[in-house]
Amino acid sequence: MNALTALTLKASETTIPVVAPTDADGPFTLLWLIIALPLLGAAVLLLGGRYTDKWGHLLGTATSAMSFVISLVLFVSLLGRDEGERQISQHLYDWIDAGGLHIGLDLLYDPLSALFLLLITGVGSLIHVYSIGYMAHDPRRRRFFAYLNLFVAAMLMLILSENYVGLFLGWEGVGLASYLLIGFWQHKPSAAAAAKKAFVINRVGDMGLGLAIFLMIVTFGTTSFSGISALSGGATETTLNWVGVLLLVGACGKSAQVPLQAWLLDAMEGPTPVSALIHAATMVTAGVYLITRSNFVFELAPAAQTAVIIVATVTLLWGAIIGCAKDDIKKGLAGSTMSQIGYMMLGAGLGVAGYAFAIFHLLTHGFFKANMFLGAGSVMHAMDDDVDMRHYGALNKMLPVTFLTFAMGYLAIIGVPPFAGFWSKDKIIETALVESPIVGICALLGAGITGFYMTRMMLMTFFTDKRWGSTDSGGDVHPHESPKVMTIPLIVLAALSVLGGLMLAGNWIVDWLSPVVGHAEHHEPPLPVIVITLITVAVVAAGVALAWFLVGKQEVPRVAPADVSIATKAARADLYGDAINEGLVVTPGRATVRSLTAGDRSIVDGLFTGGTTVLAGTGELLRRLQNGYVRSYALGILGGALLLVLTLVVVN
Repeated sequence: MNALTALTLKASETTIPVVAPTDADGPFTLLWLIIALPLLGAAVLLLGGRYTDKWGHLLGTATSAMSFVISLVLFVSLLGRDEGERQISQHLYDWIDAGGLHIGLDLLYDPLSALFLLLITGVGSLIHVYSIGYMAHDPRRRRFFAYLNLFVAAMLMLILSENYVGLFLGWEGVGLASYLLIGFWQHKPSAAAAAKKAFVINRVGDMGLGLAIFLMIVTFGTTSFSGISALSGGATETTLNWVGVLLLVGACGKSAQVPLQAWLLDAMEGPTPVSALIHAATMVTAGVYLITRSNFVFELAPAAQTAVIIVATVTLLWGAIIGCAKDDIKKGLAGSTMSQIGYMMLGAGLGVAGYAFAIFHLLTHGFFKANMFLGAGSVMHAMDDDVDMRHYGALNKMLPVTFLTFAMGYLAIIGVPPFAGFWSKDKIIETALVESPIVGICALLGAGITGFYMTRMMLMTFFTDKRWGSTDSGGDVHPHESPKVMTIPLIVLAALSVLGGLMLAGNWIVDWLSPVVGHAEHHEPPLPVIVITLITVAVVAAGVALAWFLVGKQEVPRVAPADVSIATKAARADLYGDAINEGLVVTPGRATVRSLTAGDRSIVDGLFTGGTTVLAGTGELLRRLQNGYVRSYALGILGGALLLVLTLVVVN
């Protein structure tokens, strides 16, 4: 069996259900308010100006919290419906009506979007609350909350849209809001550069999504999810593969998957709540949502589905390796996000067997990653905004709440039972081993590396020797616990990091999502499930032990040693992602632009300016003949008369 065959999925034995949505009634008529509330908050805070400075942060938090309350009410209402009645649409108005193309601004509420709404508005609201304390002394705090509201509203539009054009509207809104938030501290050149980098790289992905939408319009005559789902069986496999690959390009941009991952670590230049929002509840989850929502395309596009698996496998290892060498606590967590999103993309790429587990891990990751990013912000708050873990150490007693909550997220992400990450990530590994052993082994290796870099982070931050204080080497730092407005969200997220695995109880999340993503035929794994679980835990334990011997039992220097291995240098340089982009895209792109510019000036401009040059030269010649001297005109008349006489003589 060659490598490509080993990576190819088994043929799906399940048809994705096609269910026509019913019109919104009862509490579901409030669906539009979920988007409108944070959007209104953003508008008031941006247009109200300095008059809203005193209470702007409260308004921003309140609008997000109200969206969460409505989302929770609708979720409970959806639970009370039969499985076949859980697809609900709300038509707002006709958006595009051109020829045979009709696109409405329509919303879709179903089991998939219901879970995303709870994550976005719930975790998003906790991040808003945390930001009240974190941004308390920032003179532009009101504007920050306006951007947070805009970010949440755009993501909600992306999730709730009933068609790809509406999804694209939210998609671009998320890109704009991320640019504004990553570069919020624009006085820092690094922040401005990071925002621009994220914006440009995401535009590359957006081109892929845009082309996919155009191809769907040409092929199906609609961009509606239900419409394309019903018609996809009539399209050729080649067309669907192209649609799937273009959708994957879009997903790679938003979810920071290889090769469009280079923006993610630089995005840490934004305020820490931004990092939590991007990495846990909004932007990077958009690509996973896109692939999962488009299951009716990928189930009939095996080449595109295989491409998703390859990209995801490479990314989960890529991000994990980067995380092993980062001393910046936020960038270490960013590498972790890249890797964990890779696991989610892998689950989505595995098809019907993995969609539910991809979303399951997305939800649990939203809990424990938001917990750890906000925990990192709490550590930075205590350490005068120092992000270098080499300057930390022995903070467990100084920051007891931050330490305990961060520890819950740590145990969840490395997959210690019974914490949330154990249930979600292990199911993806188990499914991968069933569908493709090579991919499963890579996912298992990624779990071991996760155990290493996360344990390294815990040891360097909360344990090992104290490397701060009123000393020549440690500076004048006095760590202190964060205020309650920052620690209460940490406690809530820590509880969710512990209890999030309950969503798998009785296979609830699999059954809940089956009306949207289908229900797979059961395949027995190559080994008993308990054996796979024990192997996974053992691999993680090996990573933890390695970190203990290399970091926990060694003295951690305040300055990173320069004499390191080639692998460490590569990981510190983000595996040369920027250099690869520079060599493969930026430099050839510049050369191409220069060539096109030169051609435009010499050829294109020449075609347009050449005629005017000839006319100008002719005019100059005629101008010299029209010199105003009578003798010259008389000589011209005489010459003309002689030429006429000569012509008559010759003709006759």
